[in-house]
Amino acid sequence: MRIVLEIPGDHVKTTVFSWNQKYLIKLEMAMYEQTYKVSEFDVAGDEDIRKLVEDETFKAEYMERFRQMHVGLHEAMQRTEN
Repeated sequence: MRIVLEIPGDHVKTTVFSWNQKYLIKLEMAMYEQTYKVSEFDVAGDEDIRKLVEDETFKAEYMERFRQMHVGLHEAMQRTEN
């Protein structure tokens, strides 16, 4: 596995790996992470992956997923507190 791209951000760190004919897009925010797998055959190369990661609609969607992850974990912890 090799690192293809790293994009530091204010809130989200993005790392793109190349592995087994796939790009793995890893998004990290605080204690949460999301990983997406994209076949190398579905994109023209590293620059297409950068465009995908920097797409504003995609950013809004993964930020909403991070919010949902946080809320879901917080609510589960409240339900299970003894």
